Amino acid sequence: MKSVPDLPAFLFDGDCAFCSSCARFIERRIPTSAAVVPWQWTDLDTLNVALDEVDEAVVWVASPARHTTGPAAIADLLRSSTALPWRLAGTLLAPRPVLWASGFGYRWVARNRDRMPGGTAQCALPQAQRPPGG
Repeated sequence: MKSVPDLPAFLFDGDCAFCSSCARFIERRIPTSAAVVPWQWTDLDTLNVALDEVDEAVVWVASPARHTTGPAAIADLLRSSTALPWRLAGTLLAPRPVLWASGFGYRWVARNRDRMPGGTAQCALPQAQRPPGG
């Protein structure tokens, strides 16, 4: 049964080995009160998040009425940290021109996550094309 995580929450693709490795890095290195959760374990409807959104990018859910995706979600996660260096990094990433520019890098990594360290061929497949059971 899918659940609703405590908010704020950072949703990532739990079927992707690269994404899961990044989530473990966040859990170990970035002190935050946010839940870092695979989107496959969450009730997306209750969070008001579309499957297409989580299939394309990480998602930061501040409330069911407010969420961000991709680089903006990463900036929100970093700004939620209790450690000043991470908050500063999130603040530097947040302005629109920086988000726009970082979007190119984010999309490149997302398209090539199967080639990243820890990535697998399954990481390249959209959710609809993945075999059942991960």
